[in-house]
Amino acid sequence: MHIFVINSGSSSIKYQLFCWPIERPVCSGLVERIGAEQATITHKVFAVDAPDTPATEQRLTLPLPNHAAGLREVVRLLTAAPGGVIQDPADIAVVGHRVVHGGEAFAVTTLITEAVKVEIRRLFALAPLHNPANLLGIEVAEQLFPQARQVAVFDTAFHQTLPEYAFRYALPEALYTEQRIRKYGFHGTSHQYVAAQAAAYLGQPDARLITVHLGNGCSVAAVRAGKSLDTSMGFGPLAGLVMGTRSGDLDPSVLLHLLGPLGYSPEQVSTLLNKESGMLGLTGRSDMRDIGAALTAGDARAQLAYDLYAYRIRQYIGAYVAVLGGLDAVVFTAGVGENDALVRRLACQDMAFFGLELDEAANQQRVPGLREINLPTSRAKILVVPTNEELEIARQCAALLAE
Repeated sequence: MHIFVINSGSSSIKYQLFCWPIERPVCSGLVERIGAEQATITHKVFAVDAPDTPATEQRLTLPLPNHAAGLREVVRLLTAAPGGVIQDPADIAVVGHRVVHGGEAFAVTTLITEAVKVEIRRLFALAPLHNPANLLGIEVAEQLFPQARQVAVFDTAFHQTLPEYAFRYALPEALYTEQRIRKYGFHGTSHQYVAAQAAAYLGQPDARLITVHLGNGCSVAAVRAGKSLDTSMGFGPLAGLVMGTRSGDLDPSVLLHLLGPLGYSPEQVSTLLNKESGMLGLTGRSDMRDIGAALTAGDARAQLAYDLYAYRIRQYIGAYVAVLGGLDAVVFTAGVGENDALVRRLACQDMAFFGLELDEAANQQRVPGLREINLPTSRAKILVVPTNEELEIARQCAALLAE
C-alpha cells in the first residue's frame, strides 16, 4: 500500500512516499517558494539497499504559481522515467496530511470528509498561518489523487489528553465555553513519535519523559505512559520556549503596554511577537548555526541569547519533573535539539539533583539515530532522538485504516 504524506505550508510542500508496511520512504522532497517565478523542488529517491542515501536527487527551478502546480509537478516526478517510483497516481491508496490545529474537535487521526474540511476551515482564526495552507493541500490532493483516501493528522491531537486544570486559563468561563480559549499545544506529532521511540528504547511503556522539540519553533511536553500531561505552547504557538523568531512566554502586561502607551496596532504586535522576536530579536539572527558562529567569535548578544534560550528549557524541565512526579528521561529532538551540543549542555547543566548527568564527550559526538548522552551514573537518561513526523503520520494513517 502506497501512503503519500504531505505537509503543506503557506509557500511550501514537504512530502514522503512510503510503500507500507516498510517504514523507510521510497522518496521524499521539498517544494519551496510556491507563488514565485523561481520556485524550487528538491526530489530524492532512495535505494532499497541504502535507505539513508539518495540513489538519485533532482533539483528543479521553475515557476509554480500555486500549490496545485507544485503538486502536479511532484506527481510528474513520482511517475516519470527513469526515476519514477509509481506507475500512476492511482497507485497511491492513502494521502496523509499534517494539519496544525484540530481544536477540541479532533483528538485522533481522522478520515477527511466535507464536514472535517468545514471544521478545519472554522479553525482558521486559531491557526491563520497554517490551517489555510493545510486545507489547500487537502483540496489539491483530492483533485490529483481522487481514488485515494485522504487522512488528517492533527498537531494538536496528541495534547488532547491534558487534564482540564492543565489546559484551562484563569479567565471568565464564557471565554472557554463560547470561544474555546484554552491551551491546545502543538508539535504533537513530533512529541508523540519521539516519546514512543524513547519508551521503546528504555523498555518502559509507562516512562516519565520530557520531550524537548527544538527547531525554528520550540516546545516541551511532559509525557507519561505515552500521554501528554502538559506542554509549553498554548492557545497558539507563541507561548513557552524562546524560538527562532517567536518570543515565547511573555508577561501579558507587555502586550497592554505595546497596545496602549506605545501605540502598536494588533497587527504590529502579532508581527513583532511572531516574526521579529525570539533569537532574531536578541541577536539579529534566527538560525542557531549563525548564532553559534557569532558566539564562537565572542559576540556578547549571542552569549546572552544562548543563556536565555537554555534557561527557559531548564525552567520547563524543572516544572515538568513536578508534573510527572519524577523523571526517566529527557529527550532532545528536531533540528536544534538533535544537532546543537551547546544547547543540550546548557540545558542540562546543574541538573544532577534531578538525576541528570550529561556525558560531555557523548554529547559532542555527531552520530545518526537514537543515542544516549548521559553518564552511566545518571539516574535519568538524556537521549537524542531524531524526529520523523512524516513516518508518524504514515503510521497513524495505516493504523486508522486497519481498524
